[in-house]
Amino acid sequence: MKVGFIGLGIMGKPMAKNLLKAGYELIVTNRSKGSVDELVAAGATGVTSAKEVASLSDIIITMLPNSPQVKEVVLGENGVVDGIKEGSVVIDMSSIAPLASQEISAELAKKGVELLDAPVSGGEPKAIDGTLSVMVGGNKEVFDKCYDVMKAMAGSVVYTGKVGAGNTTKLANQIIVALNIAAMSEALVLATKAGVEPDLVFQAIRGGLAGSTVLDAKAPLVMDRKFDPGFRINLHIKDLQNALDTAHELGAPVQLTAGVMEIMQAMKADNLDDLDHCALINYYEKLAKVEVKR
Repeated sequence: MKVGFIGLGIMGKPMAKNLLKAGYELIVTNRSKGSVDELVAAGATGVTSAKEVASLSDIIITMLPNSPQVKEVVLGENGVVDGIKEGSVVIDMSSIAPLASQEISAELAKKGVELLDAPVSGGEPKAIDGTLSVMVGGNKEVFDKCYDVMKAMAGSVVYTGKVGAGNTTKLANQIIVALNIAAMSEALVLATKAGVEPDLVFQAIRGGLAGSTVLDAKAPLVMDRKFDPGFRINLHIKDLQNALDTAHELGAPVQLTAGVMEIMQAMKADNLDDLDHCALINYYEKLAKVEVKR
């Protein structure tokens, strides 16, 4: 089986490498040639367009920033739709708006091609070690057919329903992650302001009801002042905007999400949006005039 991969960024490059490690024949392209060269050196075949990737592949994976980029790469000029063969499958592992997934699926269906929307969670560390969580929408038979390919990059691959369900699930995930980081930030800033060691607070609460994967992953980074991007604030802003837009369309209340979005927008205004989303704590530190560290 030949697998195409389009989008070799922070997440896509290690995901593609894990497909190579799993033994898949891989065809890749990317806007930045350096990432293509790195994958070619690891055993992939590099091409120069999405159309070429599609013409050479049975399954085409896209890992791109947002809805407009996915639409351009899949449906635009010299895109996937121009080279794809009937019976092929597109797995879009980007985090985009559910409605956009449904629109792309409808266009691909005219070519006899199925789409799975399969966004991921876990950030760069889990992309590197192949333990991402993948939430998938689409035809269940197609999901079953493509399960092993997705599992080569993931610790968990879960079917969530029809096309669009994967990205709806991802929006729910991103809301919870954002609110967890904000809650952690408030709590650790409070502890620091009160003169209590934040690391001792972290160790005391992590095994109780307040414990979470987010807390375990992000609190140590904050206390070590490591804000290099595993998942950038500007990408989380994109996800929360998709969540807010979708919620407004559906009439679902998301007041807490809107609040965290405003904090992230403040970080962007301070030119800090290229930092990891755990840098959200800087907003609280600035107001409280403290720094959370070991």
